[in-house]
Amino acid sequence: MEYLYTFKRKENKYLIDPYRQELLLQRIRERVTDDPYGEKTVCNIYLDTPGFRMIQSSIEATEEEKPFKEKIRLRSYRLPGPGSDVFLELKKKYNGIVYKRRLCAPLGIIQRYLAGGDLPENSQTAKEIDFAMKRYGWPEAKMMVFYERAGFFGAEDPSLRITIDRNTRYRADDLHFDYGSGGRLLLPDDTRILEIKASNAYPLWLVRTLDELGIRKTTFSKVATAYKKENNNAEYIQLYNRKQLFAGELPDMPGKRPGMRTGHLSCGII
Repeated sequence: MEYLYTFKRKENKYLIDPYRQELLLQRIRERVTDDPYGEKTVCNIYLDTPGFRMIQSSIEATEEEKPFKEKIRLRSYRLPGPGSDVFLELKKKYNGIVYKRRLCAPLGIIQRYLAGGDLPENSQTAKEIDFAMKRYGWPEAKMMVFYERAGFFGAEDPSLRITIDRNTRYRADDLHFDYGSGGRLLLPDDTRILEIKASNAYPLWLVRTLDELGIRKTTFSKVATAYKKENNNAEYIQLYNRKQLFAGELPDMPGKRPGMRTGHLSCGII
């Protein structure tokens, strides 16, 4: 059971519409390879304190004011059963760099550990996760987030990872995989969340493509957005009612489908 993974990389998010997704994939097709597992349903359970200390810390300050953020979550790339392997992850972000530690074990074993049982394994990664659990007073499940994810790797640099998430949804009750992957939509249903994860600088072809398509980096957290929406955060609702989620003008494209929107698109909270 030595499924241990560590990551150190930059991760940037972009909110795009289906048309920009289509154009992006057309342009990078020869530069990437598909994830061999195809599109998958990513299922997450986020752990936190009774006062949502980790989520609050994530949303209360800017990167400049408070450059350190931390999350503990349980993740599976399908809806798991008791014997399915899942990941228990500790994700930290410091000065824009993401550090991830995760271990893999059957769901039942992870659940016993989260209920106060023994560590699933005696490894440095497991000890780091256990230390974080104790530091936060043994956090419990507070939010679930689900989405369908298509993934790609750089053909020349496999450490370049590009993912596109759709149908992102969440729930703050029935916090167990036994209740399925249903939930409330987090964003309008035509919104895609593009993530680019790189250990090195972006290749020039990717920089040019993002610029030409008007795809701009944004600050966005799925679980923090779910928390704000669940709590009817007035400031958040006001912001997203006026915020242009899809920023940047699209150039004239030959063969653009009739009626397809370009330029700035805005959307409100649903």
